[in-house]
Amino acid sequence: MLAALSIRDIVLIDRLELALDKGLCTLTGETGAGKSILLDALGLALGARADAGLVRQGAEQGSVTAVFDIAPAHPARTLLAENDLEAEGDLILRRVQTRDGRSRAFVNDQPVSIGLLRQLGDALVEVHGQHDERGLLDASGHRAILDAFGGLEADVSKARRLWAAATEARDALAAHEAMLARAKAEQDYLTHVVAELDELQPVAGEETALAEERTLMMHSEKIAGDLAEAEEALSGDGGLDARLTVALRRLARVAEQAGGRLDGAIAALDRTLNEAAEARDQVALAMRALEFDPRRLEQAETRLFALRAAARKHNVAVDNLAELADKLRGQLAEIEGGEATLARLRKSADEAAAAYRAHAQVLSAARAKAAAKLDKEVMKELKPLKLDKATFKTQMDVLPEGQGGPDGIDRVSFLISTNPGAPLGPLIKIASGGELSRFVLALKVALASRGSAPTLIFDEVDSGVGGAVAEAVGLRLAELARMAQVVVVTHSPQVAARAQHHFRISKGGEAKAAKVATRVETLDAPARREEIARMLAGATVTDEARAAADRLIGSHP
Repeated sequence: MLAALSIRDIVLIDRLELALDKGLCTLTGETGAGKSILLDALGLALGARADAGLVRQGAEQGSVTAVFDIAPAHPARTLLAENDLEAEGDLILRRVQTRDGRSRAFVNDQPVSIGLLRQLGDALVEVHGQHDERGLLDASGHRAILDAFGGLEADVSKARRLWAAATEARDALAAHEAMLARAKAEQDYLTHVVAELDELQPVAGEETALAEERTLMMHSEKIAGDLAEAEEALSGDGGLDARLTVALRRLARVAEQAGGRLDGAIAALDRTLNEAAEARDQVALAMRALEFDPRRLEQAETRLFALRAAARKHNVAVDNLAELADKLRGQLAEIEGGEATLARLRKSADEAAAAYRAHAQVLSAARAKAAAKLDKEVMKELKPLKLDKATFKTQMDVLPEGQGGPDGIDRVSFLISTNPGAPLGPLIKIASGGELSRFVLALKVALASRGSAPTLIFDEVDSGVGGAVAEAVGLRLAELARMAQVVVVTHSPQVAARAQHHFRISKGGEAKAAKVATRVETLDAPARREEIARMLAGATVTDEARAAADRLIGSHP
């Protein structure tokens, strides 16, 4: 509830401190005393549009501070936590407006955006006035109001989950369709490239081996000549092998006479002859291996050219051609298997959409039942409010297939007709000022048990009525005050007599000196009696008016 309101230098209010309590609180006073200023100031603290003209003449800035005492589980605390603000204890909203047009907002002394202030204000206070187009008069919120009345919040939550699932499935299907379309557009190209690479059959490391082989064959003729000379030196007449053999035979003939002194030399020559024979064999093997073959050189060069041409064409290294072929084969396989995936995703999307639609239709039927009940409840309240010729109807328009949303397939709006036979239309367009306030009151009474903001403000809801109708208005405001704090700006003594807390707004000071100021006074029992007598009698309060005030107050203990 709104526990306190502090106003500094706003229009005619220089300094005002107001403490409020639970129940029905009424604000009364002469016309022009400043009741609307008080509501405008509160609106500023709740995030309403700022205006430099609100700053009191002669002041550089004005400010409004509203203190709220709310339950631990109130949605406003969740909103605070989501924005990293202190969420325990009293909630303090403050707005500062400067004469140069700048405006600043604070929550619990922390600077915040005007948007967040407005969100908090909407959760804390509902303002219902003749010219207020928010709350019950805003058609965009009628569906949520109907859902709250019908206790359909759980069904709406389920609809949102199903809508999210259907949307996700639809998006997955669309993404796969787009991918498949792109892949199919490249399928012929992929098939051609894979065929080329399969025919080429590239192998990692092949380029290096071919390049080395080609280099070797290009030099093989020169290498072969040198190898032939080396073989001649090793095994030809007068070659190393022949000389070593001669030396070994001669040493062997005289070895016995040398008494073992030649054994080392003989062994060394024997080893040398063996190594020379091995060298001769290796040279012969190399000569056969390096035999110049023009066809083999051409084949190596052709293969190397083909590999490098393919690498340039696909902008990859030669060693990565085999990997590229595997990758492209995988893309082709995805295309071939894509149709199966597409069918699966399409089935999932269809099933998710059907599940959403089925639940949305169940929710729509439940809303229709709740709408009929709400219409009945509101119509029951219209007669005592002198609106017995009026009609109230909750209109539901079911959206066409595919045009639903997270909250279902229904468009909901509250329509009225003030005279028999007249067409139904939106509340804000059909009802006059006084009628509009009473329609809103009838709606709030019908919806009261379903919860609302902790503070309800009614601006002249009793406008244009008196007697029994004013009494009926007061009775319904008192009923609402049992479930929420209700603040009423009223000219009706019947309404004021039912209040638990009564405040009188007055204007005083020296007009010529520009010191006129709006004041708010909390009335005790005698002062309250005098104020209600004034409301009954007018300018001159008589004993008869005081007696009538006593009767009104006494009839509403």
